[in-house]
Amino acid sequence: MPRVKGGSVTRNRRKKVLKLAKGYFGSKHRLFKSANAQVMKSLQYAFRDRRQKKRDFRKLWIARINAAARLNGLSYSKLMHGLKVAGLEVNRKMLADLAVNDKESFAQLANTAKEKLNA
Repeated sequence: MPRVKGGSVTRNRRKKVLKLAKGYFGSKHRLFKSANAQVMKSLQYAFRDRRQKKRDFRKLWIARINAAARLNGLSYSKLMHGLKVAGLEVNRKMLADLAVNDKESFAQLANTAKEKLNA
């Protein structure tokens, strides 16, 4: 049986990896072996961080809501409990946006939560 040369397939695979490794430092964007290792690791980081990004944003929103709630005389947990008792369902992303961009509306929500907690 004659020998088959797999040149084009191998070359295309290597070119694909080196294209993904564009911009990496040193040999990681030049040499296939180190580029391949770094691309695989980078894809692992990308997969992990797509999930971690959701956690990070939630932490950021909670920090912003807590800061604004304390300016209105409440803690984060009391504010959230008061809003739940009041029957106001506002997600954390929108609450954080109100806390940063529309302080008057946030203050009204905080007052509503305070009233429901005291009642």
